[in-house]
Amino acid sequence: MKALLLIDIQNGFCPGGNLPVPEGDEIVPVANRLIDSGRYDLIVASQDWHPAGHGSFASAHHGKKPFEMGMLSGKPQMMWPDHCVQNTEDAQFHPALHADRIDFIQQKGQNPAVDSYSAFRDNDQAALTGLAAHLRAKGVTELDLCGLATDYCVKFSALDAVEMLPGVKIRFIEDSSRGIDPAGVKTAIDEMRTRGVAIVSSTDALA
Repeated sequence: MKALLLIDIQNGFCPGGNLPVPEGDEIVPVANRLIDSGRYDLIVASQDWHPAGHGSFASAHHGKKPFEMGMLSGKPQMMWPDHCVQNTEDAQFHPALHADRIDFIQQKGQNPAVDSYSAFRDNDQAALTGLAAHLRAKGVTELDLCGLATDYCVKFSALDAVEMLPGVKIRFIEDSSRGIDPAGVKTAIDEMRTRGVAIVSSTDALA
């Protein structure tokens, strides 16, 4: 059972969104080729789905500006612009993404007291989203993942997949992903590789 996990390919993380990843929209055609390839038995997607006033937003902290470090529930937290607020255009999947082919959507980041980069659990690792249980129930043996952003939500999702889905082959599709910071992307890829995630291209994935 081979699954494709599309991570946060949303308007908010593409140019024109509230927290755009450089060239984030360029992955959409690649993701669509993967979706439409027929290579995957199951297509799942994560969706950042924050309540208004989420604690990771700089606007929720007096005097804080986006991209400054702050505190959330007693732990260091990057302060982000308001983004992917539930039921807003910013939170919707990119309009060109073949989202009608997605079999299961895992929303995340709904607890205002903790951020959630990974599609599998909150950042404090105390609350699971349920995605791992869903993939296990479906009998997934291979998981390819890609999306936005490589150095945040994609990396943490890949590392959690390795830990929470023992025995499942995990691959990161590099050209169907984009990151925020080039140095951070390199570090993220090195960390994923060290933890046993295979780094592949979409051509490799579709071979």
